[in-house]
Amino acid sequence: MNRALLLSCALAVSSAAFGDQPQVHVEPPHLQGPLTLAQQTETAAIRDYLESWKSLQTAFDQNQAALLDADFVGTAHDKLTSAIDEQAKLGIHTRYQDRAHNVQIVFYSPDGLSIQLLDTVDYDAQILKGGAVLTSQHVRRRYVVVLTPTQVRWAVRIFQEEPQ
Repeated sequence: MNRALLLSCALAVSSAAFGDQPQVHVEPPHLQGPLTLAQQTETAAIRDYLESWKSLQTAFDQNQAALLDADFVGTAHDKLTSAIDEQAKLGIHTRYQDRAHNVQIVFYSPDGLSIQLLDTVDYDAQILKGGAVLTSQHVRRRYVVVLTPTQVRWAVRIFQEEPQ
């Protein structure tokens, strides 16, 4: 069995234990350069990235930017915090439910301090005010993501939607 298939199976099994989890498809890494990516590092980076979506969902739904602290740093943290602050000022909140991720690691820095991945995400988004749904839509977006290691996990440092 190849690495991508093993990783997909492991993520699917762990996701099934948590209920309404997104489908995750992991493409084999397409790395440029001399550094190889250990299976353990690949698995941890993708696991932590998918976990960051959970904190993003909760932070936007509850308008609590502090919930991003464990999973986001730098530019990604700043931009998401700003978006949460703006929606709180408007008296709204956003509910995200990611449905599918198609992830591929495309870069692993020679110093081991960053991993870049591409993720095509399908998700549902609802904007609510009080208990009323103002709008609801299904979204498909592609993100460029850069992860950086922290003391205990990989954190999202750059979270950039690609222009359509």
